[in-house]
Amino acid sequence: MSVGYYPTWAEVLEECATEPATARRLIQQLRACEISALAFCRLLERWARGDAHPPTPGQRQSALRRAAERIETALTGLEDPLRRYLLELEAEVLEGRSWYGGPGAAELLDWAPVLMRAGVNAPAERVAQAYLELAMLVRALEGLTATAVIEATPDRAALWAGLFDLRDNLLGQALEDLRMLSVI
Repeated sequence: MSVGYYPTWAEVLEECATEPATARRLIQQLRACEISALAFCRLLERWARGDAHPPTPGQRQSALRRAAERIETALTGLEDPLRRYLLELEAEVLEGRSWYGGPGAAELLDWAPVLMRAGVNAPAERVAQAYLELAMLVRALEGLTATAVIEATPDRAALWAGLFDLRDNLLGQALEDLRMLSVI
């Protein structure tokens, strides 16, 4: 049995980067975002399945707040490296089309009944919006990995367009929603 090598989204960003140092900073921060986004989404998904962990409503409220704080911190740190990477790419591209699609049915959930059942007092619409944007981030990074695996790295214009869309989605309303959730 041989172990195969599969490239990752990080390698796509490195390959397309103008400056390696800029790519390294972006990759490091995107990894932090990916990890904290997965933790936020998985917490909510456990509650949706009826897994009441942590065991008390107060602890669940705190868990949601901590998860929101972690992803808020990661997204705040993403702003500068992503801006720099986009500026460096922009000099070489005109216009491209984003490489990832919109939300799927699985991301469009009504979180009000889940939050009520979990005993968590948080605005369901903000939870839903934050979950949606974070799930899209994770899916976009997985999509970049998938394109790298089949050796179909997006062109620089498409990469720029996708990262630009992610920036607008994550550093706009999603970040505002997470800031609000981190103080509940």
